[in-house]
Amino acid sequence: MSIAINQPIQQKPLSFEEFLTRYGGDNRYELIDGEVFDLEPTGLHEEAAAFITARLCVQIDRTGLPWFVLQRGLLRPSNISMTAFRPDVAVVDRDELTKEPLWSDQSILTLGSSIKFVAEVVSSNWQNDYARKVEDYAVLGIPEYWIADYAGNGGTRHIGKPKQPTLSVCTLVNGEYEIQQFRGNQTIVSLTFLDLKLTAEQVLRAGR
Repeated sequence: MSIAINQPIQQKPLSFEEFLTRYGGDNRYELIDGEVFDLEPTGLHEEAAAFITARLCVQIDRTGLPWFVLQRGLLRPSNISMTAFRPDVAVVDRDELTKEPLWSDQSILTLGSSIKFVAEVVSSNWQNDYARKVEDYAVLGIPEYWIADYAGNGGTRHIGKPKQPTLSVCTLVNGEYEIQQFRGNQTIVSLTFLDLKLTAEQVLRAGR
């Protein structure tokens, strides 16, 4: 039986424990309010995520900070029930992991303080990336969140008209994200990685 792309794939809401039992070993799914969503990791999607990962790894190595890049680990916020996000890219602070109750046994984070940066590569589930995650990642206190929309899938209220490939950089200020958008040959401004020298096109064309 085929699965409708990016629609909830089960009738009954799942608890986190049920989700982990059924889908915990498959990194293409995440849980939002009891609904399981297919993250659609197409080849182009993965190319964009891999490009971001590679560039951030270089920056982390240069700074010598105790950070590393986690791809598709689970983020289960303790203050949000029946939800387990699976960011495409997450920069994790190794020094904070001693506070994580599940990390030693599973690739599961529960505290926003463990994460310095997240990136989501947009597929057809753009509503989650542009709305739900903007709110929840901000509540968790994650300092920087990138939305890499290489196909211009987002709604016009988020990326304007005409729709075009857009990188939205969300920076946490007083508990809320301020969003700056980059396109074409515009140089990305990142407060987490000040020496990052990338244009929006370099990131976005990695998925095309």
